[in-house]
Amino acid sequence: MEIEKLIRKNILKLKPYTSARESHLSGILMDANENSLGSVVNYDNVELNRYPDPNQNKLREKLSEVISIPKENLFFGVGSDEVIDLFVKIFCNPREDEVIVCEPTYGMYRVCCDINDVEVKNVPLDKNYDVDVEAIKNEVSSKTKLIFLCSPNNPSGNLLSKEKIITLAKSLNVMIVVDEAYIDFADKIGLSKEAIEIPNIAVTRTFSKAWGMAGVRCGYSIASKEITSYLFKVKSPYNINKLTSDFIIQALSKKDAYENYVSKIISERERVIKELKNISIIKNVLPSDSNFISFQVNEPKNVFAYLESKGIIIRDRSNQFNFSGYLRVSIGKPEENNKFLEELNNFSQNKK
Repeated sequence: MEIEKLIRKNILKLKPYTSARESHLSGILMDANENSLGSVVNYDNVELNRYPDPNQNKLREKLSEVISIPKENLFFGVGSDEVIDLFVKIFCNPREDEVIVCEPTYGMYRVCCDINDVEVKNVPLDKNYDVDVEAIKNEVSSKTKLIFLCSPNNPSGNLLSKEKIITLAKSLNVMIVVDEAYIDFADKIGLSKEAIEIPNIAVTRTFSKAWGMAGVRCGYSIASKEITSYLFKVKSPYNINKLTSDFIIQALSKKDAYENYVSKIISERERVIKELKNISIIKNVLPSDSNFISFQVNEPKNVFAYLESKGIIIRDRSNQFNFSGYLRVSIGKPEENNKFLEELNNFSQNKK
């Protein structure tokens, strides 16, 4: 596998911007045109008047301790969305190369490609919402540089087959990015180990879901040292600010709280799935390895509107490719789940 053959030529030649904090993070800092007197606000002894560490050292070291992945294989972005966008920028020449997505899936892959003027080819997931290996192989061309996969998949909620993903990586000269935003809620460990060992697999993850840090906007990738070096090469000089870094480091020190949240969400997920199966208007409830459930009804827009009128806001995914009739509900607090089930059952009773 020669990763360099997949990467845009201008990225290979790119001389990245060298910021002042690349070389010095301490001392008498008079090199970056900062306000040396201080900041108008203070936050837990964080020097907000100074630029953050562009190399994300403390963040990467702390995360490395928690997930047992070498620091050199970690990269942080402003949400996993920034990381996804950077992969498109690194690998795909506008109006020349193409990306494969497997729908129904997370819509941001297509949006990032559209913004970067890169063609998107849809190779649908199979009837079980899993990877169709042969279909993907048949659609890969000399222009194909990236494949985006979401596991557990959004909106279907299921883990994709690890074996199928590895088979694709070992048989294709294409970069495969696996979005594991919901992996914390699955009973398997994902592809973090493979992302280090197999050069054309990378994983993206987020603190927005299980860690409860959606308002902070922080995600990360696990990839080979080579791929990680390119991510650092093309990112904005100071993409992770000091407040974000401080909050994430605090969060990573509270793994017990994280595990408690995950346990409670999974327990509620299984309870809600069981209850949904007893409601007459529901045609199908998909199994879930995530913190949401997708279920199919005959009148998705009417069901959505009814719940909305009761102050219960879910997502209508019925217009997505190969997902007709499906609504998606996130797992809430027990009392919120109870209210959702109660009103859904009321709607069902009124249809009789």
